[in-house]
Amino acid sequence: MTRSTTSQNPASRCFPFLLTQQRRTQGYREWLTPAKQAKGKGGDSLTMLWIPPGRFLMGSPADEPERSDAEGPQHEVRLQGFFMGQTPVTQAQWQAVARWRPSAGQGSWSEQLDPDPISKLSEPKRFRGAQRPVVNVSWAQAMAFCRRLSQRTGRHYTLPSEAQWEYACRAGTSTAFHFGAMLTTELANYDGNYTYEDGQKGVYRNQTTDVMNFPANAWGLHDMHGNAWEWCLDQWHDNYEGAPNDGSAWVDDDTNNIIAKNINIKKDYSFGVRLLRGGLWGINPGYCRSACRGSHLPVIRRLDVGFRVCCLPQD
Repeated sequence: MTRSTTSQNPASRCFPFLLTQQRRTQGYREWLTPAKQAKGKGGDSLTMLWIPPGRFLMGSPADEPERSDAEGPQHEVRLQGFFMGQTPVTQAQWQAVARWRPSAGQGSWSEQLDPDPISKLSEPKRFRGAQRPVVNVSWAQAMAFCRRLSQRTGRHYTLPSEAQWEYACRAGTSTAFHFGAMLTTELANYDGNYTYEDGQKGVYRNQTTDVMNFPANAWGLHDMHGNAWEWCLDQWHDNYEGAPNDGSAWVDDDTNNIIAKNINIKKDYSFGVRLLRGGLWGINPGYCRSACRGSHLPVIRRLDVGFRVCCLPQD
């Protein structure tokens, strides 16, 4: 179970978002176009929510249905606070950042971003939508998106570590899903032809859905279960033996630097398979559990893989 610690934190300088009549959370809005031009459109800003510092048991217990050995052993992780995107990055948000031009004197961007990766899919109409998660984006491209945000805003944007992702997903829970021990298609987007334990069958949408179409967790985050896999910073490891316990990404080599320099990477495993979390629209609910781990090569682009960003406090 998560235990939040008390301390002065950057969230105290942020404005509160009213998520329900009973609950507020703190965060900020990062404008992707000038606010005077935005007119409240969802694609013009990123909503970043404060995730409080604390500790939790990472991984799944040995008796959790459909767990794999890769989800153990459970171990306590202590984390500092950070900001997490309220939703996966949407197509509108991706396009806004992809179309940015360098500021005067900044030179050219170190890498280009395809403003419309959905158009490269064989059936783009199934996945297109301004408020749907951007997919068909590689880990390397997601990192480039974060670097561009950091360069423009002066804040430290990055992909979340695997520990940060699971901690934020659980939001104080220890059950298989942050909703509880079961998942239904009224709560998340997955293949409703399959069930988790004694759950009931539901809808199979066979495509992504708009973000925020389903209820948020206790910390205000949407789409942590299903819809699209999300990239994390970490390299894949077969289990948690030797994993860091401070919430940092588990990276064994200089893959980050290789990709940051935009070097042409061969599609092999020597450059570090990267972590995926959250499950997707076309999979059974067991793969959408809070502790479930997926992986893929950092240069692969898939119709079921997107990402969300986190921002680390500067102090």
